[in-house]
Amino acid sequence: MKIKILFDKEAKNKNLHIGWGVSFLVGEKILFDTGEKGNWLIGNMENLKVDINKIEAVVISHDHWDHWGGLWDLLRKKKGIKVYICPNFSREFKDKADKFGATLINVEGLAEIAQGVFSTGEITGAYHGRYMPEQALTVKTRNGLTVITGCAHPGVLKIVKGVRDKFISEPIYFVFGGFHLMESDKRAIKIVAENFKKMKIKKAGPTHCSGKIAEEIFKERYKKDFISIKAGEILDV
Repeated sequence: MKIKILFDKEAKNKNLHIGWGVSFLVGEKILFDTGEKGNWLIGNMENLKVDINKIEAVVISHDHWDHWGGLWDLLRKKKGIKVYICPNFSREFKDKADKFGATLINVEGLAEIAQGVFSTGEITGAYHGRYMPEQALTVKTRNGLTVITGCAHPGVLKIVKGVRDKFISEPIYFVFGGFHLMESDKRAIKIVAENFKKMKIKKAGPTHCSGKIAEEIFKERYKKDFISIKAGEILDV
């Protein structure tokens, strides 16, 4: 399975837009998050020769502008596309998605979106003291499970342990995305990295809200198995 990085804070080349938020294309049919701006996302898709017509579903990790900002321009180009959200997304988001012609699907628990691609379903999290539901993606491949996180507001360890509990017999090969560690101290980040190793996670790719310190700690801990996440990269999982 190949995952194409469409949007992130860094890019492989200067022709790609960068900014806040993430967008990852899983295979050719599943889009996870849409970054902060529609024209930037569409521009990157065109630059990376992504066929929008092949996209069948969009999974929005959580109800923050930098993860759904590009959705509206995408829906202008392809109305009726399935958009998977957490049941407790805001009424405002749901109403806007309806107006743009999305086919909204509320994901409460583990759900298979495409063959071998699963949403974790809604996981309880918090952001600055307020309730923040979030979902992550789990991809089954020959190497094991790849877990993709948007911001990991529930805690990246909570998300990964939840995946492990649901897929007991499957090893976790790779975890990447936003780990939301940019406000954490070094000691807390090291504990997260150590737990990744204890869970025998083979590769790690913190990006977005993970923070520079977390990226450095994971790089030191994982060495050649640290994966740098940049727009334009293609990950073979």
